[in-house]
Amino acid sequence: QVHLTESGGGSVQVGGSLRLSCVKDGNRNTACMGWFRRAPGKEREAVAHINSDGTETYSDSVKDRFTVSRGGAGDTLYLSMTNLKVEDTAVYFCAADPLKCGWLLPGDKFDYWGQGTQVTVSS
Repeated sequence: QVHLTESGGGSVQVGGSLRLSCVKDGNRNTACMGWFRRAPGKEREAVAHINSDGTETYSDSVKDRFTVSRGGAGDTLYLSMTNLKVEDTAVYFCAADPLKCGWLLPGDKFDYWGQGTQVTVSS
């Protein structure tokens, strides 16, 4: 079994920055780790994924503003968010799966999920 715990959410103003973290607990291999978000009234959206070989993929809406990375022998996932916009407001979820990911995968491909952390961007 794998447990994922996110942290680092909060409230910032437009143009600000935040760094989200996700700690994985469990021995199962999870080649792909990624971030999703769900904004109020919208469907869950894939934000950024990173494969065990370091391949990073991003949605067009966050490319060049967000950076996904892994640390701690691949057991910790980060999302560095810069130049935040009001439309980035959402609950952000960490996800992991044994599948490899060289591109953004839909949420139903991931077996393991964190509980989510709120990010609020205000003008």
